Amino acid sequence: MRRSLEKFFHMLVLAVYLLFWCPLPATAEKLVIALLAQQTEPYQNVLIGFRQSLKKQGLEVEYEVLNFNADTDQGGAALQAIKEKNPALVFTLGSAATEGAIREIKDIPIIAGMIVHKWELQKARNATGVILDFPLKTQLDWIRRMFPNKKTVGVLFNAKENQHLIAKARQLTKTMGLTLFAKQVENPKDLPAALDSLSRRADVVWGLTDSVALTPETAKGILLFSFRNRIPFVGLSTSWVKAGAVYALDRDYVDVGQQCGELAGKVLRQGKIHGLQPLPPRKVVYALNLKSANHMKLDFSDGIVTGAQTVFD
Repeated sequence: MRRSLEKFFHMLVLAVYLLFWCPLPATAEKLVIALLAQQTEPYQNVLIGFRQSLKKQGLEVEYEVLNFNADTDQGGAALQAIKEKNPALVFTLGSAATEGAIREIKDIPIIAGMIVHKWELQKARNATGVILDFPLKTQLDWIRRMFPNKKTVGVLFNAKENQHLIAKARQLTKTMGLTLFAKQVENPKDLPAALDSLSRRADVVWGLTDSVALTPETAKGILLFSFRNRIPFVGLSTSWVKAGAVYALDRDYVDVGQQCGELAGKVLRQGKIHGLQPLPPRKVVYALNLKSANHMKLDFSDGIVTGAQTVFD
């Protein structure tokens, strides 16, 4: 009996020693592969925010960053590398990278950033993310805030891409005491006639994201129209404001990355992505062009000017 007690005591002492002085092996870090379509500053800021978020959540993650170029073999090689490494999660940045990942990867969760529309994710059951477009209500609320005396909002659009959004915008503007005057642009040749119609009806022109009506090729004509007719144009981003738009809503890209990181954290902890809906940016910033505003005799309050993230004057 005594020997049994001594043996038990020695085993207990050994167990305590092992527990406190010989720590268990650390849990293996989960691999997250970031797939970038561009290396520009906004993309890098989103990636910074993503990493900050996962660190804040206390998640041990190993990162690997791959570049994606759909026009070269690099894109296919990156997707093949992802399949071989089988990460816990793929973080795509940009439409091309997201489309490629959704097309080729079916069994790994995908969190997407730097994409414009939520329909870019609708083909995949294993993908969600943060889209860049702000909700229509947010965009129209800001038009009313920036131009409280302007009641007719003009907009250019192509029906195939944006007919459904125009229908929603018509309903919203009615409830807000505004009138929407929408002109279809199905190809660049339609632009001069559409702008001529806007010159007679619109108090302000709203830049709705559109792959036909608002492009680098049409930007010069639209901004010249705005300047010559003294009809303020609401741009799509800070670059449009720099070129002459009166203002544009923009994103805090680090915060967009943090939003993506919060979605990724849920996926990594729960092991599933089902039910996580795409989100718009939660933080609104804006850029302002005072030179254009002064030319159009627009008077912004000090609060509007000081609240802008970027001011061009």
